[in-house]
Amino acid sequence: MRRSLRPLAALLGLISLTNLPAVSAESRPPNIVMVFIDDLGWGDFSCFGNPDAKTPHIDRLAAEGIRFSQFYVNSPICSPSRTALTTGQYPQRWRITSFLNNRADNERRGMAQWLDPKAPVLARFLQQAGYATGHFGKWHLGGQRDVADAPAITAYGFDTSLTNFEGMGPKLLPLTLKPGEEKTGRIWADAARLGQPVTWMPRSKITSGFVDTAIPFIDQAARAKKPFYVNLWPDDVHSPFWPPVDQWADGKRGLYLSVLVEMDRQLGKLFDHIRATPELRDNTLILVCSDNGHEPGAGSGGPFKGAKATLFEGGIRSPLVAWGPGFIPASKIGHHNETSVFAAFDLAPSLLHFARAHTPASVRFDGENILDTLLGRSTASRQAPLFWRRPPDRKFSPYGLPPQPDLAMREGDWKLLCDYDGSNAELYDLAQDRGESTNRATQNPDLVRRLITRVLAWHHSLPPDNGPALATAPPQAGKNNKNK
Repeated sequence: MRRSLRPLAALLGLISLTNLPAVSAESRPPNIVMVFIDDLGWGDFSCFGNPDAKTPHIDRLAAEGIRFSQFYVNSPICSPSRTALTTGQYPQRWRITSFLNNRADNERRGMAQWLDPKAPVLARFLQQAGYATGHFGKWHLGGQRDVADAPAITAYGFDTSLTNFEGMGPKLLPLTLKPGEEKTGRIWADAARLGQPVTWMPRSKITSGFVDTAIPFIDQAARAKKPFYVNLWPDDVHSPFWPPVDQWADGKRGLYLSVLVEMDRQLGKLFDHIRATPELRDNTLILVCSDNGHEPGAGSGGPFKGAKATLFEGGIRSPLVAWGPGFIPASKIGHHNETSVFAAFDLAPSLLHFARAHTPASVRFDGENILDTLLGRSTASRQAPLFWRRPPDRKFSPYGLPPQPDLAMREGDWKLLCDYDGSNAELYDLAQDRGESTNRATQNPDLVRRLITRVLAWHHSLPPDNGPALATAPPQAGKNNKNK
């Protein structure tokens, strides 16, 4: 595997870093690594309370940094969640409101086929500010199934990329093997037409493949004295679960935990490399979180109700760990921030401020600059409420959950959920009831009316999808939802 990845790294064009404008040593802009994990539940890291598995490398980051308990993503499903992180805006603005699938299914749900390259992209603004930018891992913002004409990942401001079967450009594709099997299988083999070169490697090692390509990119940027922004977006711990054969376990939960532990081990190589390299350690910020909640029966939302694709806390609340010894005050090392409320789309404006990068005056982020909170210098929350709209195809969950609310918002400690017309309101006081077990709507009619007015105004201000039309009957089991 190491032999195959060395020429791949060269072919990805790491030498292009020499063409970027030089950055003076005096300014020393910070390096940024964004680790965005696929389908990880809020309670799955052992530092967030997982009693069934240990994640020592993530735990060490938390012990040397800060962990946040009230961090949210902006959608309970992957493509729109990634859109929000990437753009600093609500994903509805770009008509990406569920996972990007084949062309016909995207049209059925009233969605775009890919993220518009004209969107305000964090990586592009950093690239223009002199950063070396690399994307290593899952993309899922265009270029999958029969959507073969999407822009390359490098069209969004990345100098180089390496992805899986859900993105345009060079990729790693999975070989599968179960205990007792002698011959490997291939899944997503047709994805080879969506970008070259393709390296086939065991599914259980693909995270290490992304890490082993990111590290040379980081080192070359450091040698060129250029700051870097790296997306490291593993497609672990998304199903189907393929741990190493010698770590195979029984049942869905067991397989999930084996993949989780192995992913943590493989990510540890990147963390250890940055920690052990003096010029990186004190000038690099690492952020680790999940793109949405867990798949039922696999991961865990800890104390929270709901899961992936739902607007309850288990679907939209994510663990967040921030590590940066050169930026976080010594008094905050190992701190657990349980009070600050902010979301993934707040990271884009915050990191741009951190990097002292400029954005055009025409760009208006929905996210807010919460950099001081992220670095432990404040405990302030974002000021504006948070809003969510469910994926258009998930009124009825493929996991057998009851019909789901269409909209949600959080203002202060209050969480409201309702349908598109404001009916079926649910109101929870998250300060007293973080598990959303006691609906307090009938006791607070004035508050409910005010919050419904706000969430409906937000909903109608954004491009619609086909959620209302798809809310009339449960989908056929498995239809258009395979592996999602």
